[in-house]
Amino acid sequence: MIVMKFGGSSLESASAIERVASIVKAHLEQRPAIVVSAMGKTTEGLIEAADQAARGSSYLAWRQVGELRAFHVQETKRLLRGQAQQFVDQNLVPKFRELNHLLIELSEGDRQLTPEAKDEVLSYGERISSEIVAAAFNRLGIRTAHLDARKLILTDNQFTHATPLYWETYAKLRRTIPYLEEGTVAVMGGFIGATEDGATTTLGRGGSDLTASIVGAGLCAGEIQIWTDVDGMLTCDPRVMDGGHRLRSISYREAEEMSKLGAKVLHPATMAPAMRQRIPIIIRNTRRPGIEGTQIVAKANGTSTVKSIACKTGMTVVHLDVRHVGGLPSITEGLGDLFRRNQIAVELVQARQSGVSFAVENSTRMSKLLRNVDRSVQVRVEEDRAVIGLVGEGVGSTPSLMARALHALEGTDVRMNGQGSSLFMLCFVVRDGELRRSVESLHREFFSAVDPEIFVSARESVEISPEAIGQHRRFAFPQGSRIVPTH
Repeated sequence: MIVMKFGGSSLESASAIERVASIVKAHLEQRPAIVVSAMGKTTEGLIEAADQAARGSSYLAWRQVGELRAFHVQETKRLLRGQAQQFVDQNLVPKFRELNHLLIELSEGDRQLTPEAKDEVLSYGERISSEIVAAAFNRLGIRTAHLDARKLILTDNQFTHATPLYWETYAKLRRTIPYLEEGTVAVMGGFIGATEDGATTTLGRGGSDLTASIVGAGLCAGEIQIWTDVDGMLTCDPRVMDGGHRLRSISYREAEEMSKLGAKVLHPATMAPAMRQRIPIIIRNTRRPGIEGTQIVAKANGTSTVKSIACKTGMTVVHLDVRHVGGLPSITEGLGDLFRRNQIAVELVQARQSGVSFAVENSTRMSKLLRNVDRSVQVRVEEDRAVIGLVGEGVGSTPSLMARALHALEGTDVRMNGQGSSLFMLCFVVRDGELRRSVESLHREFFSAVDPEIFVSARESVEISPEAIGQHRRFAFPQGSRIVPTH
């Protein structure tokens, strides 16, 4: 058995869903279980509708939902044709009616937009898309069973970023999917789950990847396929620079570090369930299914080799300057703990002769939090920064790589540099406006010539024959600073 997850870009239209169906047909012998995201940009539309309702703008919320409804009905009619009207009346109309009722309650003040209410609103994207995909597959000759993920994925009550209760979830999955009628493909929504008392939860950004990994681990799948709109894991973020090379394979830890630092191709928590059972995760491109993609495995080729350049924008650098360095460790630990408790990710910490610097995610709460710093500490804040990470096993313990990187970045205003959260990453902080140029310089330094056993050159990435689809096997005080008062 395998698990196949399809993201929103793979389900953005009727023709895209038909393309997904053809991919699934090519894998039927491997007994796939299907996990789907919301269609296209539906989640963004639901967030906007919820925010409008919370501000009391019932008309704007209603109009946003009306656009989502029109989109889903239109694509459903293209997919189901003569069977569409019955499906729309029985499946789509009731759900959009429920959603409108919920938004009216929010806009009129009967309910507040709590994290629990937000999860309930956002769940409609995957609940609707999974039913549409299941019905489309049936019409296209794939016998399916639609499963409500909320009845299978059990979580705690941390709404908007719930943590799965793994063993209870595995038990539910094993009691359900293997006992479907032979030849029947399970289809379920990703991203959503439910607490023990039935409240709807979501797993956070990119949570459908995590759902796929949980399903794969629960069913002891042979592999977990993540189908998206890129050919695999690349040597650079295509949103920043085109022309990256595709990795043939990468380790779980390397992929985890890349995703933590902004690689949107994979959710950071995805690796854990698969890693425990050493289930390969395959990243593949829905639009180019003949490309074999990137395999994420326990041990990949290329020890102590830079595998990729990850980057994250929207960062802030906080410099602490102290009069007495003896108290620096406790101040550093205290501020780091303060960031963690307020869910502000710390990407890099660097000690200096006169203090310490943190690179953290932007937060509207930053000024308020920094008022808690001891009055003897001077705090300087630099905004509009980006973190760049060189990712690869052992790069943090290879001094020559840091020297090469700093040479490549010569002339760039590098605000911080050092080992990231592990030995798998070296990090650099630059101005947002210098991100692209910095990535291009680092890419030339480390990827001008690539090892064909590790990488597929961007010039050589071609599709394999259609007959081979589904046949691959497991293998193994500067300018820009400002002073923030601390009292």
